[in-house]
Amino acid sequence: QVQLVESGGGLVQPGGSLTLSCAASGRTSSITAMGWHRQAPGKERELVASITRGDSTHYADSVKGRFTISGDNAKNTLYLQMNSLQPEDTAVYYCHAHERYIGLPYDYWGQGTQVAVSS
Repeated sequence: QVQLVESGGGLVQPGGSLTLSCAASGRTSSITAMGWHRQAPGKERELVASITRGDSTHYADSVKGRFTISGDNAKNTLYLQMNSLQPEDTAVYYCHAHERYIGLPYDYWGQGTQVAVSS
């Protein structure tokens, strides 16, 4: 199994920046891709950004040019650098990992970290 623990959320003013971290442990060598999702009150969870083991990245249109996803394989940690934050970015942010182990897919989620953008 894989365990994910997020950190770095908080309250920030519009235009500000935050960096989220996701520490992975367990069967990390079997992870094929990781990503950040978010869920705002009353809305469905949506993909924000993802990265594959080969460093191929994907971003939601709403965050392109503002957010950057990256990973540190040595530290088994995923990051999300968020710049130019806006109130609409307010949500609980979840780390996700996709694993392929003995030919079977598994998906794991962290507990979430709250990001609030407000003046």
